[in-house]
Amino acid sequence: MSMFEKPSLVTRIGIGKGIGFLVGLAGFIMLPYFLPDADILIRWGILLWYTTVGGIIGMVGVFTWHPVLRMPMPWWFRAPLIGAWMNFVLVFFAYDTMEAMMIVVFGPDGALTSPFWFSLEGAVIGLLIGYFATRLGGEGKETLNAL
Repeated sequence: MSMFEKPSLVTRIGIGKGIGFLVGLAGFIMLPYFLPDADILIRWGILLWYTTVGGIIGMVGVFTWHPVLRMPMPWWFRAPLIGAWMNFVLVFFAYDTMEAMMIVVFGPDGALTSPFWFSLEGAVIGLLIGYFATRLGGEGKETLNAL
């Protein structure tokens, strides 16, 4: 029996953190090409941020219903929402750096110079993490049985 055949919260979190780490590592490596004067702390922050986002998306996979609104929350809704929200919050922490990076990439008069476009990036990354975490780790309360 493969470890991916039985739903597991630990597997979900591990998959989420692993994919988040890979995305963060890509940001860590590529940031100097987009913004050469970026501080090393920003680079480490991006690496650790996406690892954390992946862990959160993996952990929230236990909930398939919204606890207050009493409506279904499938993985394809839940994961992009969390990714977009977390990147929205990230923009508040590093607004100046992200704005500078967007200006370098798209130019000072470009249509996509707002750093809040990172929320869309977070949604796409969240969707990717949610897909693999659900596909390989399962979802719902069944994931708790492995603990």
